[in-house]
Amino acid sequence: MPAKPPPLPPVGSLKLRKTLSAPGLLERVRGCFSEVTEHRKTKPDYPLVDVLMSGLALFSLKDGSLLQFDKQRGDKARRHNLKTLFGIPDAPCDSQMRTVLDGVKPQRLRPVFRAIHQELQRQGILEGYRFLGKYLVSIDGTGIFSSGAISCPDCCIKTHKDGREEYYHQMLAAVLVHPDKNTVLPFFPEAITKQDGSKKNDCEHNASKRLIPQLRQDFPRLEMILLQDALSCNAPHIRLMKSNGYSFIITAKARSSSLLLNTVLDGLANGSTQELAGTTSKKLRCGYRYANDIPLNHANQDVRVNYIDYWEERPDGTTFIYDCVTDIPLTADNVADVVRAGRSRWKVENETFNTLKNLGYNLEHNYGHGKQNLSTVFATLMMLAFLIDQIQEACCQYFQAARARLQSRTALWEKMRGMFREHLISDWESFYAAIIWGYEHADLTPKGIRSG
Repeated sequence: MPAKPPPLPPVGSLKLRKTLSAPGLLERVRGCFSEVTEHRKTKPDYPLVDVLMSGLALFSLKDGSLLQFDKQRGDKARRHNLKTLFGIPDAPCDSQMRTVLDGVKPQRLRPVFRAIHQELQRQGILEGYRFLGKYLVSIDGTGIFSSGAISCPDCCIKTHKDGREEYYHQMLAAVLVHPDKNTVLPFFPEAITKQDGSKKNDCEHNASKRLIPQLRQDFPRLEMILLQDALSCNAPHIRLMKSNGYSFIITAKARSSSLLLNTVLDGLANGSTQELAGTTSKKLRCGYRYANDIPLNHANQDVRVNYIDYWEERPDGTTFIYDCVTDIPLTADNVADVVRAGRSRWKVENETFNTLKNLGYNLEHNYGHGKQNLSTVFATLMMLAFLIDQIQEACCQYFQAARARLQSRTALWEKMRGMFREHLISDWESFYAAIIWGYEHADLTPKGIRSG
């Protein structure tokens, strides 16, 4: 039986936050987009800022394809609402959008992510994401494009055993997470594509070498704990994080012969390893073995880490094991929280990639590949639309009530697209009010009726 929706708030009881709701966020985005360098040599038919905003509108509305977005471009309601809600006086056609955005260097879009996160800091929103006294940033990679026929100079190439070549793009995402929050706040993603002049494939490790210093440059005073998987549990990567002033919690897959595990086991006899037992929030038995200041491995004994070996009984009788290394000094008072922080690394998979791929954003759908940067630019605009939605889900009363009214993201996106096609909408407040309380409480006009 489906869950009963929560009661509606009284009509007119909600407030739209000036900077952390759709109109305020889109205004800030437009300001940043207006600073992006124009790459076209001839006088353009459409200003670059309007083309970028059109791409963002595509992903904000969760249209299934660029063609679908373009087919309704000439519709009266569509034209009106693109102007009133997104500030776009005239949107380009699908082929023009692809051509223009293909020439945009993805790094030019970095400032808009920085500006939005700085506003979250100013408004005190980031304080609610503190954990262990710092901010948890989960980093992981995912695919955004794959084809056996379509390619560009930036594509990485996988050659199969039968000789077939597969062309692909990936991206490395960094998202601000909290163990107790469902909302995540993505930073600017790093593209995993062939770099200029390189004949070798790019990879997640090399992308990390670019993302980690750049993230520190963007936010020099933000105290961050980086959460990463076992691929990052190596001395060069740990040195990179330390040299950029980060703390870290990295998943470790300690083999029975590893120096990490043997040092911890030996410590049970000499007292350098501590043990704790307890129960989880679901009343399941769990336990911790931990030790401080032990060598990472035989080849890098100068790289000292603190190590946790955690176990948890599952209802089906199996035992879940989680090991991690960290630079955070471990005590009986904080070891459980360090494990909670480390395990929240999965939010980059569950709350980010899963949402982008399966809940309306269509991350792996090919909206257009282009000859230069189009695939990466589209993925970046999609991530920006996701960031705006996540901020509204955390901060905007109107968005929260609309989401509660429809009960799921996909139902909300479908409702918004339908209204966008069928009504002339004066502003975002009216848009959300119509979803929450009905059309009689919002300034909407059916598109067949002359407005004003």
